[in-house]
Amino acid sequence: MNRRLRLGLPAAATALALAAAIGPAMQGRRELRDLFVVVDITRSMNVRDMDGQSRLDAAKAALTRWIGRQPCGARIGLGLFTERRSLTLLEPVEICTDYAALAGTLRALDWRMAWEGDSMISKGVNHALERAAAMQAGLVFVTEGQEAPPLPYSGAEPWRGDSPGGVILGVGGDRPAPIPKFDELGREAGFYEAGDVQHAPSRVGPPPADAESRPGFHPRNNPYGEADLEGNEHLSALRAPYLAELASARGMGFLRLTDGPAALDAAIAAHVPARMAQAPRPLAPLLAGLALLSFVAAWLAGLRLRPARAFTTEIWR
Repeated sequence: MNRRLRLGLPAAATALALAAAIGPAMQGRRELRDLFVVVDITRSMNVRDMDGQSRLDAAKAALTRWIGRQPCGARIGLGLFTERRSLTLLEPVEICTDYAALAGTLRALDWRMAWEGDSMISKGVNHALERAAAMQAGLVFVTEGQEAPPLPYSGAEPWRGDSPGGVILGVGGDRPAPIPKFDELGREAGFYEAGDVQHAPSRVGPPPADAESRPGFHPRNNPYGEADLEGNEHLSALRAPYLAELASARGMGFLRLTDGPAALDAAIAAHVPARMAQAPRPLAPLLAGLALLSFVAAWLAGLRLRPARAFTTEIWR
């Protein structure tokens, strides 16, 4: 019996470890969701307020890890946002088969891909929702939420349609931080200053109701007055209340990137309909755990079966 333990447990542990390395799976029905992930690549996403990382780099790294923990059978597509539209890079693909393509596409995202400098968030979310609905997928929209140019007095672009659901994922800190500026060759050249940008609200559309009481008001030459000529739009922070408002009006959830992957999974489950499908359930984690238990049992059995040594003491004279 002792010999069987000494030989059997290590052999079982080795066999289980080899089986885990092969990566077997068992088919079964499970809830799966298809998603279209759109990442904001506008200039404010270059702000480095994510533990020394830029918002864009932090979002790319977190999304890559999050996709890696999704179940086989789930499908995810990728797109980027700038100006007022989202460009589809990958329509939803099965994550286990095409994980390398998804991770590589995320890794390659860069602010230099932007075709315009504007960042019209509400219009961008609306356009991304239309794209996601056409793909029969939920939307994950990643942004800090700063409208550039700022919203007019009339407010954000409304949503008129049936939402496929999803989550707006906010990235960035709560404290306003400077936005890096780059020259025509893509080299960093300081930060934006107050005189470089338009301040809120944008002077388009009808003026505010109290325009007549504002300094400098003139019904023809200056219908907006002069109370909105200064601001801090050259600084950027996560616009969490604004993004939460956009999400609520579109049947979506809102959370921060720093809330973690489990919170993102829960928000998606609450706001994106699932489909039932046959999908593989990987057995490698279970087999690896059994292999570890077998190794530990073999080690403990070896300690228990090892004979005690007799110690003698000699006195040299």
